[in-house]
Amino acid sequence: MKKILIANRGAAAARVLRAVKALGLQSVVVYSEADADLPYVRQADESVCVGPAPARESYLNQDALLGAMARCGADALHPGYGFLSENAEFARRVEAAGHCFIGPSAKWIDALGNKAAARALMQRHGLPAGGSTGVLPGDDMAAVCRAAEALGFPVLIKPAGGGGGIGMVPAENAQSLPACWERARVMAEKAFGDASLYLERYIQAPRHIEFQFLADRYGNVLSLFERDCSTQRRYQKVIEEAPAPAIDRKAVADMADRLSAILGEIGYDVIGTVEMLYTPDSGFSFLEVNTRLQVEHAISEAVTGVDIVQAQIRLAAGEMLSSVVGRKPALTGHAIEARVYAEDPVRFLPSPGVLKVFDLPGAGPGLRIETGYAAGNRVSSHYDPMVAKIIALADTREAATRALIGALDSTRVEGIKTNIPMILQVLRSERFGAGAMTVDGLQALISTQASKERA
Repeated sequence: MKKILIANRGAAAARVLRAVKALGLQSVVVYSEADADLPYVRQADESVCVGPAPARESYLNQDALLGAMARCGADALHPGYGFLSENAEFARRVEAAGHCFIGPSAKWIDALGNKAAARALMQRHGLPAGGSTGVLPGDDMAAVCRAAEALGFPVLIKPAGGGGGIGMVPAENAQSLPACWERARVMAEKAFGDASLYLERYIQAPRHIEFQFLADRYGNVLSLFERDCSTQRRYQKVIEEAPAPAIDRKAVADMADRLSAILGEIGYDVIGTVEMLYTPDSGFSFLEVNTRLQVEHAISEAVTGVDIVQAQIRLAAGEMLSSVVGRKPALTGHAIEARVYAEDPVRFLPSPGVLKVFDLPGAGPGLRIETGYAAGNRVSSHYDPMVAKIIALADTREAATRALIGALDSTRVEGIKTNIPMILQVLRSERFGAGAMTVDGLQALISTQASKERA
């Protein structure tokens, strides 16, 4: 492996580019016409325009990406996260063209990247999971309604071909189901190029705990502990932390060991995250497997010292886990990540525009910044609104929270609105301080604040 094409954009592309450079490999980034001025485009060894602004014509355009690989002579492709990172057909096309796809083998993207199939597979291996359906016929609403009635309302409509919270829509009853289904279908098609959907029984007020794994192609699996991603708005993660607070460490360790054994037994490879829902009464319940790098991987890197992106590249190239990571790392300190989105912090509407001022805190001991933007760049309405990730690491959770608050307080962004005021509200709340956030907790905080302001 000598030259890697990075088939993504924004913070994902910038992060992978840094890992490629650290490994001494040549880099190629692709960009749409809307992203031509982003800083990482100039920082790569080569850059290739793959189409107009709409993702379907650029970052989701498989022919354009494969053509770019052929023209620049890249021998490997890193898909980042989102877009085509969990598309088995694309992984196979990359490999059929003689290149390395830097991710799990296509068979695992097929078996686990499809969320409904993943649940069935993991349940066969004894993992508890809530009620769900298989992929349902999108053109037969009567069949969808029957499946929802059998499952029991409320239900959660989920894309089968992608994750990241995108396209997940709750339906409270049969009357709201058709409109909710159509909304989810449109979002899934736009984000993943795959409109297939399934239903899950909606679990009230769970925590979202996920486990990070690395694996080689020889049956060896390594757990890099867990992350708590319970602070979400409309199923989009906003704040993540590692390790999970206020939860029994033995229960977490036992689940990590159990998942490691299952992944080793089935022969899973390279990188993956097993997402679970957790309630004190019912324990862990399987949610899905993300067969790719996660947006929030940085907090796991912070508390383990493992460069997950470099490890992903080396494992995909065929190296053994023992040579890539060695002994299982110790869990050190506490890390918290905030996702800064270009959105109105009150109405939560997208806020595209030009970054007239984009003054982020400087990286240093205990503070890490991930972004694909600089002052003067335009934040496009065509893509995910995340403009930066700010990660704080400290010896304790309380110290990490204080450091992250300080970093966000010092951030200056003009030209667009951001969700920073809302993030600060959460970080300063009693509920977050107690480690008691659930997936509906952020909405509860927002509603309480709105009630106070009206009063």
